[in-house]
Amino acid sequence: MPLEMVYAIINGMTVTIDKAGRIIVPKDLRLRLGLRANTELEIVDHPGGLLLRLLESRPSLVKMNGLLVHQGRLEDGDDLDRIVDSVREERIQDIIRN
Repeated sequence: MPLEMVYAIINGMTVTIDKAGRIIVPKDLRLRLGLRANTELEIVDHPGGLLLRLLESRPSLVKMNGLLVHQGRLEDGDDLDRIVDSVREERIQDIIRN
């Protein structure tokens, strides 16, 4: 399907906000984009309206210049030291197995 056709289909859909402030994403769009329950979306305020954007799934810890750097958000109660220790242990186990 050409990009213009997909764009037109998406722009032709209308949604309604319910009393709880929820928006239902139409099933066809959810299926095509692989949206499931608990999929995180970012909402951006633009002069012309709102933009819903999929958050890229990326690891929260990445190696930069030989160091592990956290690039995600910590949830309340998360312990960064415990997370780093867990990732370190996983890497050690991978090295031992190989």
